[in-house]
Amino acid sequence: MPAVVQLEDIHKIYDSGEVQVHAVRGISLEINAGEFIAIMGASGSGKSTLMNLLGCLDRPTRGHYRLGGIDVSNLSANELADIRNQRLGFVFQGYNLLARTTALENVELPTLYSKRRLSTREMEARALHCLEIVGLSPRSGHFPSQLSGGQQQRVAIARALVNEPQILLADEPTGNLDSKTSAEVMGVFQKLNDDGITIVMVTHELDIARYCKRNLIIRDGRVVSDVLVADRTVAGDEIKKLQEAETAAKLTA
Repeated sequence: MPAVVQLEDIHKIYDSGEVQVHAVRGISLEINAGEFIAIMGASGSGKSTLMNLLGCLDRPTRGHYRLGGIDVSNLSANELADIRNQRLGFVFQGYNLLARTTALENVELPTLYSKRRLSTREMEARALHCLEIVGLSPRSGHFPSQLSGGQQQRVAIARALVNEPQILLADEPTGNLDSKTSAEVMGVFQKLNDDGITIVMVTHELDIARYCKRNLIIRDGRVVSDVLVADRTVAGDEIKKLQEAETAAKLTA
């Protein structure tokens, strides 16, 4: 399968007064079309910075990032905004739905900023189709306050899909959900992946990471483990080591 993401020796350095913070240290990585990847790591490991780079929300200090064959490392702010709108879909922990807007209207929102001009009828049809994919078309007229947390997250997933992105980026998408609802939402992600959508997800939870096909563990800005979840023993051992290290760090803090 073709690589939809190619990172070549990516570094990200932040200047904090007199101190430089080296958040990402020379990561090289390929993500193929159709993969479902979990990115894990302790606080300060660099996983959130890596996700921001993948989402074109930040630029690398050096190195190259190719998305669908396009080097996005040095694009302008407007060009990056176009990339985010046309090629990427985002799902956040906090849903980020507009409170006074129906589920359907929330899903339609990204189409308003797309370069592909759609009629009102086309926008509505596309949004309704995405709600059907996540099983919420009967609730299209409901406001976020009338939906459960899991339903709100499914609306957010539908919104991320509406512009037909090359890759779906999910940042702790089950962080605000109970275990039963988390399993339901992860079932939605698995179905989307089975349909060919490429998904990259940041999570702290071992049970959630095991829904994915590939687990990356980041430590000190580097990839220290990259395993297929088909080998659940290896993946589980690596993640347990990460969790034990996080616990030890909290006890000594």
